[in-house]
Amino acid sequence: MNEQEQKDMQEQEIPTEQEQQNLPVDEGNGDSGTDLMKELEEQKDKFIRLLAEFENYKRRTTKERLELFKTAGLEVIKDLLPALDDMDRAEVAMETATNLDAVKDGLKLMSEKLRNTLQQKGLKEISCKGEAFDTDRMEAITEISAPSPELQGKVVDVLEKGYTLNDKIIRYAKVVVGK
Repeated sequence: MNEQEQKDMQEQEIPTEQEQQNLPVDEGNGDSGTDLMKELEEQKDKFIRLLAEFENYKRRTTKERLELFKTAGLEVIKDLLPALDDMDRAEVAMETATNLDAVKDGLKLMSEKLRNTLQQKGLKEISCKGEAFDTDRMEAITEISAPSPELQGKVVDVLEKGYTLNDKIIRYAKVVVGK
């Protein structure tokens, strides 16, 4: 249905049953009553078709939305696969490795690769060590006596890093606060 037909349907009013019963009937010619009934039937048909079209639209958009949710993480997963491949290769290499420094360097490279991939997707680490305790970004696990007076009310240690995804906190930092 094109836009013009939709506008025409919106502009036309469908009479209620009471209005239909109160319609004036031309006494001289019986054709005007049947013409009105015929026009009413056409309007009802247009209305039913429009309603069916709308129901199909709702069903289609719901289906598309479900598909979007199913595949929403597809791009992120594809970007993480190289890091997973590196981990698999590292496991194999560690079984026969004799040089511990090479294993450490490889692990650092894999960690950096994973972090860079996640940062490209909008993940950011919440920095908090040495900062004033902020309940909007951090969760205090425990309080200890501050090693120095300037660390009172500040984060002394980070037990679990916090992260934001596109400026929305997805995990609060779990910290130890000095008192």
